[in-house]
Amino acid sequence: METKPGIARPSRPSSRPSRLRLGLLVALAAAPLVLGACSPSDGASGTAPAESATITVMAAASLTEPFTELAATFEAEHPGVTVNLVFDGSSTLATQLVEGAPADVFASASQATMTEVTDAGLITDPENFIGNQLTIAVPSDNPAGITSLEDLVKPGVAVVVCAPEVPCGALAVAVLDAAGLDLTPVSQEQNVKGVVTKLTTGDADAGFVYLSDVQAEGDALKTIALPDTKVATTNYYIGVLDGSSHTDLARQFLALVSSAPGQQVLHDAGFSDAQS
Repeated sequence: METKPGIARPSRPSSRPSRLRLGLLVALAAAPLVLGACSPSDGASGTAPAESATITVMAAASLTEPFTELAATFEAEHPGVTVNLVFDGSSTLATQLVEGAPADVFASASQATMTEVTDAGLITDPENFIGNQLTIAVPSDNPAGITSLEDLVKPGVAVVVCAPEVPCGALAVAVLDAAGLDLTPVSQEQNVKGVVTKLTTGDADAGFVYLSDVQAEGDALKTIALPDTKVATTNYYIGVLDGSSHTDLARQFLALVSSAPGQQVLHDAGFSDAQS
């Protein structure tokens, strides 16, 4: 094709680079969107963002030390998850649950208090997960010179116990009944930590607590052996609330408690094997 005189033919090659540059700019602008869609939001770890949730664990006061440690382990293994621990006497917690208090896990210091919750239809198939033993505890200097169970009923000896509806109180009643002793305590506490406080502050000469509680206090308390340890033994039960809003996490917490490392934490804290 000939070019007519006086008419300049358009230079086609000059338009090609501009189109290439335009396409490249569009591609570069879109790249972050594509990469963002294909990559996890926390690209450094290569995993999806952690679930953010809080599970509430209501547990017998005697479980304070080991469950606090286990909760910290659980949170470390489940970033974004918080374990809200509520400690008190098992009977108090059972009553709160039956009256509608929200929770995900309940750990009781006796089968009887767990039965209150299962009978209310709140927990199905609780697990017997650990044991403990009641003992006489006295301040390390033993000001009243307590050496036996019989010494507790001597005049002037201030003894503190858990209330009879609390597992540690029910065990104390069983121990005293088995020995044929009639004790009038100076105080009845709503959980075993209340008894421990009375002993460590010098408000009592002796009290009934668990071996794990004496161990938790280090050198502040010492034990006086009971004549019959079988009647002083209890099993602890744990279960997931049927109404839990975080059932999977609650079950994972139970799995940690029942695992070999979890059981080791409990044994290190002074607990014993669960009795069948």
